[in-house]
Amino acid sequence: MAKLIRSLFFLTLLVTSSFSTPTPQPCSTHHFPDHESFAACNDLPVLNSTIYWNYFNRTVDLAFRATLVGDSGWVAWAINPSSKGMVGSQALVSFQRSDGTMAVYTSPIKSYDTRLEKGNLTFPVYALSAVHENKDITIFATLGLPNNVTTVNQLWQQGPLHGDTPGMHKMSGPYLKSYGTLDLLSGKVEATGAHHSIVSPMKIVHAVLNTVSWGVLLPVGGIVARNFRMYPAWFHVHLICQISGGIHALFGFVTGYILGSESPGIQYKGHKYIGWTLLILGVVQFTVAFHLRPLKGDKDRWLWDLFHCALGYTLLILGQVNIFKGFDILEPPKPWKYAYIGVLALLLSFGAGLACYTCFTQWNKKRTEAPKTQLEQSGEGIV
Repeated sequence: MAKLIRSLFFLTLLVTSSFSTPTPQPCSTHHFPDHESFAACNDLPVLNSTIYWNYFNRTVDLAFRATLVGDSGWVAWAINPSSKGMVGSQALVSFQRSDGTMAVYTSPIKSYDTRLEKGNLTFPVYALSAVHENKDITIFATLGLPNNVTTVNQLWQQGPLHGDTPGMHKMSGPYLKSYGTLDLLSGKVEATGAHHSIVSPMKIVHAVLNTVSWGVLLPVGGIVARNFRMYPAWFHVHLICQISGGIHALFGFVTGYILGSESPGIQYKGHKYIGWTLLILGVVQFTVAFHLRPLKGDKDRWLWDLFHCALGYTLLILGQVNIFKGFDILEPPKPWKYAYIGVLALLLSFGAGLACYTCFTQWNKKRTEAPKTQLEQSGEGIV
C-alpha cells in the first residue's frame, strides 16, 4: 500500500510538472553583448517589453528590449515631457531593414497620424544604436533628461513593416495600454489606465444598444414579417420591433460617434464605415417603408416588396458583421461573446425552421386546393 501511495505521489508530481508553465526569467538575468550592464530594470506590463537603465545626474543610459510578435516589425520607446498621451512623445525607433541592416533613429510624435518620420527630439540624445537577436530588438541610448526630471511619462509600442517603412500598430488590447510612468530612482513602473476607464462605460452602452437592436429586435421583426402574416397582429408586432430596434440603433450610432470624437487618434475604420453605411441605408429603409409604400393590389407593389426585403436582409447581415467587429474591439469576457453567438444561432434556427414550415404549408395548401379547383371547373363545364 505504501509503495502504491509513493508511486501515485511521484506520478502526480511528474504530470503536474509536465503541464506547468515555465516561469519567465526576470529582466536582471538578461545578458547584453559587450558585457554591458544596467543597475535597474523593469519588465513592462504588456507587449513583451523590458526597460533597463543607469541613472546619472541629468542623464540616463538605457536599453529597451522588445520581442516581436511576427517575423519582422518595428519597435519604439518614448518619453512624453508634457503629457501621458501619444501626441508630444519623443520616440526612439528601430527595425531591421530588408537588407539585414538595422535602422535606429529618433522621431517626435506630432499627431496620431504619424508615420514615425525621422526628426530631432526636444531633449539631447548623446548615443543611439540597436541590435536584432532572434525576435528581440534592443535599442541602446543615452539621453539628457528633459527638465532634469527623475520620473518620466513613458510609452512603448511595436507594429508591422511595409517594406522598410513602419506601418500602423494594432488598435486594440495591449497596444492601447502600453504607456505609464517610470521612476528612474525607485524603479517603479505604473501603468496609466485613466483614459480607458473613462471611455469604458460609454463603450459598454454603445455595445449593448447595437447588440440589442441589430442582434435581437430587428432580426425578430424580420422573422415576424416573413413567417407570421397569417395572423392579423403580425404587422403591429413587426412595426414595434423595427421602430424600437431603429431607436436603439440610432442611439448606438450616437454613442459611437461620441467615442470617435473623444479619441481622434483611435480609428476603427471598418467598424466606423459599416456604422455609417447602416445609418444611411437605415434612413432609406425607413423612408421607403413609411412614405413610399404602394397600396395592396398596385401593379408595382411587387417591386416595392422586393426592394424592402432585399435592403432589410442587407442591413441585418451588415449589422451582424459590425457586432462581431465590435466584439473584437471591446474584447469582453468570452462568455459574453459565446452567449450572443448562442442567441444568434437560436434566432437563425428559429427563423429557418419557420421559413421551411411556411413554405411547406403554402405548397401543401396549393397541392390540396388544385384538385378542388379542377373539379369545380369541370363541373361548371358539364352544366
